[in-house]
Order: sequence, then C-alpha cells, then structure tokens
Amino acid sequence: MSTRLITRGDVTLWSEDFGDPAGPPMLLVAGGNLSAMSWPDEFVELLAGDGFHVIRYDHRDTGRSTRCDFQSRPYGYDELVLDALAVLDGWDVAAAHVVGMSLGHTIGQLLAVDHPGRLLSLTVMLGGALDVDFDAAIENAADGSTDAGNAADGSTAGRPAGDGLPPPTGRFLDVIALMSEPVDGPEGELERRVEKWRLLNGTGVPFDADEFRRRELRAVAHAGTFQEPVTHHLIPQPPVSRGAELAHVTVPTLAIQAGQDPAAPPPHARHVAELIPGARALDIPEMGHALAAAVHRPLASAIGEHARRAGRPAVKEGASP
Repeated sequence: MSTRLITRGDVTLWSEDFGDPAGPPMLLVAGGNLSAMSWPDEFVELLAGDGFHVIRYDHRDTGRSTRCDFQSRPYGYDELVLDALAVLDGWDVAAAHVVGMSLGHTIGQLLAVDHPGRLLSLTVMLGGALDVDFDAAIENAADGSTDAGNAADGSTAGRPAGDGLPPPTGRFLDVIALMSEPVDGPEGELERRVEKWRLLNGTGVPFDADEFRRRELRAVAHAGTFQEPVTHHLIPQPPVSRGAELAHVTVPTLAIQAGQDPAAPPPHARHVAELIPGARALDIPEMGHALAAAVHRPLASAIGEHARRAGRPAVKEGASP
C-alpha cells in the first residue's frame, strides 16, 4: 500500500492504492463531501484480495486534497470527472474498472459517456441516472413530507418524480434536517455524523454505532479537522438532458440497487440499467446508503464478478490499441 499526491492545475489530489500493482486496476469514486476513507479498509481489502489493484482518492474539498474557495472559483461535475482521470494518469493507469457511489455514481456515468476508453467496466450504486433531477426530487419530497413521509420506517416522502421514480424517503429528509442543526463541539459533531449514518443505513442490517464512530474518527484524523465538508452540496447537477446519452454507452455496466437506500430507493438502479445497453441490475435488499460491514462481502463479490466478466486489454484514450 502506498500513497501519491496528484496535481492537476492548482488542485492536488491525495490517493492511495491496495493490492498487487500488476492486477487489474480498480478506481473507487466516493460520494459527495466524502474522502477516500468512506471506502472502509476492510471492504477495499476484500477487493484487493480478489486480485484487483484498488485505488481510492480524496475528492477536492475533502480529506487531504486541495480545499477550494467555491465562491470565487466554482466548479461542477466536469471538474470532478477530470479529477478522476488525473488520478488514473497519476497511477499510470490506461483504463480501470470504475466503482462509483452516490456522487461517484454520477461521475461514473459521465466517465462512461465522455471518456469510455478509460473504463474497463463501470459499477454504480446509491444514486440515480443522469436523467433524474435529484434536486427537484428532494424539493418534491420535502413539499409532500407528512408524518407518514417522515416515519421511522423510511417510507417514501412526497410524490413520485415525473418519470415515475420514487423521491428520497423520510429518512433522507431527516438527514438533511439533522445536518442543518447546530452541535456543541467535536464530540457533538462526531455523534451527529454517527446518527447520520444510522439514518442512511436503514433497517436491513443492524447498525453498529461503534463501527461507524471508529470510521468517522479515522476520517477526521485523515483530514485533520472535525469540520465536515459541505462544498459538494453547492455543485449543480448535470443537465437531465444528458441522460439520453446513456443509450450510447458501450462500457459494461452493473447498477447495484440497495434495497434500503433512502436517497435513491428501488427501482432507481433498474432504471439506470434500462438506459444503458447491456447493463445489468443487481439487488442487495438489505443494503442502505452506507457501507455497513454486513454488506461488504456480497458487495465486493458482485463488483469483482462484474469486473472479471468485463475484463479486456486497457487502451488509453487517444492511444492506438
């Protein structure tokens, strides 16, 4: 295991690898406002133990990567996509199996649309297709949130989106409300983070508060601050019109549906798979919007199996085969 600092323009990205450098490369793209530490070591080691050369990195404005002044220098998904490509270049990787969760789900789709030669395969989870307006879906959910919509069982809040897909559930609205509440000192911030993950985890698998507390302390130590990043909340979603471009994606794609995901409930993953030719959808019914230890093995197995199916020689974009 080693680390590299990768510079792209005025941004430096922290990254780390696991496993045999001679193995098929796999790039993990984290969720919004989350550093590389959001991919638990135990989970990453399962992928590395399966023979993959696994690379994880801190998005800009997280972990040990560059913090930007968003007000004076705003950026969008296009910059985050180029950051991911810079990480591949920094590790001398022509093409990789890309795994994206949440915000990384969107980055993964954009990579497949705009830079297919850099991907050996794509696995996406905990997010929606490019044709889904999640900002509008959250507003819709909030407008329709009633006592039932905010129920502890995470029942769907608000009205279905225009495409018939369910909006985020009451649990997700509770997370938004929780993160806007003031806290008293580092201990209060830590406990709020743990409560956030309890809500996102859902009820499909037991929630181990100590496990997530340890992870958050690891993330805090890595970043050097208890202050949780929020910049990615300011990034506008890509135009929903880009969803039509998924029909031209040729990258072998797996869309994983977490059955307990309060942000992108079923059947969001199936919708992604329907838009991308040849894509497959796989359900992990007990999984929420969190990487609880109980889902590490089935999730890693699904990702590894998909990557092996899709394996092909790496050809760097713009290079001759």
